[in-house]
Amino acid sequence: QVQLVESGGGLVQAGGSLRLSCAASGSIFSIEAMGWYRQAPGKQRELVALISSSSSTDYADSVKGRFTISRDNAKNTVSLQMNNLKPEDTAVYYCNADIVRYYSTRYESYWGQGTQVTVSS
Repeated sequence: QVQLVESGGGLVQAGGSLRLSCAASGSIFSIEAMGWYRQAPGKQRELVALISSSSSTDYADSVKGRFTISRDNAKNTVSLQMNNLKPEDTAVYYCNADIVRYYSTRYESYWGQGTQVTVSS
C-alpha cells in the first residue's frame, strides 16, 4: 500500500505565509510527478503546482511568484511554500503523486487526505 500524508495547513492573515508538506510512504519503487491541488467550497479541484522527477516545475497563473514547490527525492516528500497569501487562496489543499509500486510496471495516481488552508482578510 501507498500513503500520502499532508501537514502544515492552518489559519493565516492575508499577506502571511504557510508551508505545506507531503510525505509518501509504503511500497514505492519510484515517483514521477508530484503536485498540489486545491478545492474551494463550491468549486472544482484545480492544479496549483507540479514538479517532475527532474524538478522542473509548473504553476497556476494565480500563484506564480507567490508559491514555490519543491521535492526531496531521497525522502519521497514534496513541499509547497506559500507566501503573500490572499483570501482567495482559501481551500483544502491536496497532495498528489504518480507512483510506481514494487512489482508493478505502471504509474498510479495517489492522493493525500487534504489539509485546510484559510486566509483571513
